[in-house]
Amino acid sequence: MREQYRSTPLRESELAPTPMEQFAAWFHDAAVAGLQEPNAMVVGTASTFGRPSSRTVLLKEYDARGFVFFTNYGSRKGREIAANPSVSLLFPWHPIARQIVVTGTAARIGRDETAVYFRSRPHGSQLGAWASAQSSVIGSREELLGVYAELSARYPEGEQVPVPPEWGGIRVVPDTVEFWQGHENRLHDRLRYVYEKERAADAEGGAAEVHWRVERLAP
Repeated sequence: MREQYRSTPLRESELAPTPMEQFAAWFHDAAVAGLQEPNAMVVGTASTFGRPSSRTVLLKEYDARGFVFFTNYGSRKGREIAANPSVSLLFPWHPIARQIVVTGTAARIGRDETAVYFRSRPHGSQLGAWASAQSSVIGSREELLGVYAELSARYPEGEQVPVPPEWGGIRVVPDTVEFWQGHENRLHDRLRYVYEKERAADAEGGAAEVHWRVERLAP
């Protein structure tokens, strides 16, 4: 199965100064194009032994600091991030022949920030965060539904559900962000921002200045 991509070239001169600004522009394009769940991304993690794993999660926040998603910290990805914080993110926007690949370092966000997001979730999703010991083995779906029913009785609609202690946000701070634009004959554009930190030379050692270098990769 083959697809010939036809689109406008992606040029260095047209990129935003930072990858997060460029991400915001492309994310807007994906949303306007009507893509289903453009915030769906594949999160890749690895164990301390180098065994990789990946899964699709939903991006919930992004700003100059990075990309945020929420999970059970006891899940496979939560445990692997705790042991090895190097992760990758992939946004596969096939209908518009674009993808974004991020590599970076992951860390938990603050509990206050987690609580704000948790309160914004639908009541059922709040209960679901308690009901599921994510990635653990369970006997049956009925077992899971039974736990959920018990929680529904304990915290009926309209009653505040406490934030689970082992559930919260993960922020991925990018080291590289690659923007891929598909073209005919597999001559795709791949422009990658690379994080660089320089220290100004002065008597006190100077303050760190963040720079993003852009490089073009062969397709």
